[in-house]
Amino acid sequence: MLPETMKTIEMREPGAPAVLEIGERELPSPKAHEVLIKVAAAGVNGPDIMQRHGLYPPPKDASDLMGLEVSGTVAAVGADVTNWSRGDTLCALTNGGGYAEYVAVDKGHCLPIPDDMNLIDSAGLCETFFTVWSNLFLDHDVPGDSVLLVHGGAGGIGSTAIQLGNALGLRVLATCSAEDKDYVISLGAKRAIDYTLEDYVSIAREEGGANLILDIVGGDYIPRNIKASAADGRIVQLAFRAGSKMELDLMPIMLKRLTFTGSTLRSRPSAFKSRVAADLAKRVWPLLSKGDMGTHTHSVFPFEKAAAAHQMMEDGAHRGKIILTP
Repeated sequence: MLPETMKTIEMREPGAPAVLEIGERELPSPKAHEVLIKVAAAGVNGPDIMQRHGLYPPPKDASDLMGLEVSGTVAAVGADVTNWSRGDTLCALTNGGGYAEYVAVDKGHCLPIPDDMNLIDSAGLCETFFTVWSNLFLDHDVPGDSVLLVHGGAGGIGSTAIQLGNALGLRVLATCSAEDKDYVISLGAKRAIDYTLEDYVSIAREEGGANLILDIVGGDYIPRNIKASAADGRIVQLAFRAGSKMELDLMPIMLKRLTFTGSTLRSRPSAFKSRVAADLAKRVWPLLSKGDMGTHTHSVFPFEKAAAAHQMMEDGAHRGKIILTP
């Protein structure tokens, strides 16, 4: 018997982490193509921070609650759902609403829990793996021994990109702080670059230039990424922590035949996310089940401590994922 109401994390108004508070709402009703998940844990991600600041409004028809990934147990299924049943455990990419005891999710955006992985750790899988895989590898043939340069190697996106690159045979370089260098190397990076002391441009050039760059920093990293790229390289921009506006000479992009691209995942069509999920299930989830890769949980907070979790994310005082539990 399902309860009529559920606990949520609400946002009183845009602002600092202190605007987060516990609330209560009616349970969502799954549509024909959705499953209702009883949430065991929810991942905290950069877009949640942006939404809390009022800079990342949810798409039309999406929940106004934060939370883009969860793990849990299927509590109910819609009329058209045949691939999931009540009682199944899974992890899922949500379109919002993960900061709650229950969330309704498209059946195609759910994946099984990898073998030997618990519900807490698996809550941190979907947002980063969907994001990194769809931007770097989906529909792209990246030759083995290519050089992948990852910025922010100790964070959720960065740690996922390093592991995927290493598993696919790429030579991975990653920028990070001095205290995170050993951690980044343990993930599979060939070289951990202290961004405060070392010049990643010259290091990338020593490797022949980066064939693929994943950047979450922006700002003055953008022209430096162009310098660090090999001919015919691809630069993928996923965030702009240092700003999105700068003066830029585009001539090197033309001369090197570079591709500069970026995307946000939440606004992509449902069918696209289902295609990413299917590709992950085929090509990546077996690696997770074999233990070749994993998610790295840094801290777990109860819903009541959501403000502390958001503060940790904003401070950058974490390695891997920050998780909330109801």
